[in-house]
Amino acid sequence: MTPGVSTLRQDDTHRLIPAREASERVFRRLAEDDDELRDLYELDGVTNDRMLGEANLLPGISVHELLFGVSYAHIVNAAFTHAQPAGSRFNGSDRGAWYAAFELETAEAEIAFHKAEELKEIAWREAETFTLRDYLADFRAAFHDIRDDPRYSNCLDPNSYKSSQKLARALLASGSAGIVYSSVRRPVGICLACFRPALVSNVRKGYAVAITFHDPTKPPVISRGGRA
Repeated sequence: MTPGVSTLRQDDTHRLIPAREASERVFRRLAEDDDELRDLYELDGVTNDRMLGEANLLPGISVHELLFGVSYAHIVNAAFTHAQPAGSRFNGSDRGAWYAAFELETAEAEIAFHKAEELKEIAWREAETFTLRDYLADFRAAFHDIRDDPRYSNCLDPNSYKSSQKLARALLASGSAGIVYSSVRRPVGICLACFRPALVSNVRKGYAVAITFHDPTKPPVISRGGRA
């Protein structure tokens, strides 16, 4: 059983990732002085999965699949080389994917859910703001499409990635470009998981987005700054 295929011509998809200045603030919180700060940056470089992938030292993705010499290649490569330890909805732990939403509101809803879960897991009680950058990308490819297909409803289980990762493994092995699916966190939204770095095209910066939680059990306050 294989999902149907849709030829996608979709511009201005949205992917939210932590802003660089947010990462720098984390390092500064950990370092007691400038020497320790430099050491942290050096350690990050040595253990950075994107750098390992670009040196062909990761088992899940070949250096020949990664991008070089194009704008924001490092942003695209990071999506495929920095997989979560337990994987995500449509990828395992050894290889990431480029997740994006057709609407910025959907991208915000998706990441807000996961950030709230992180705060609840550590019982965080103070106000916390996540600063993110919206990266836009365009797609021109045939994607497997599970929207409105009841055969794959278990792939959109809000509490489990078991079925969706199984489907993704099979499709990736068969040469699939990726999957288009209904957002789990915003039912009216549409998302995609792209399996191939070369298909993520015309990447550029969009809005700056801030997601502030005063209580992770309640909806956050979301604000947008100017475009880059």
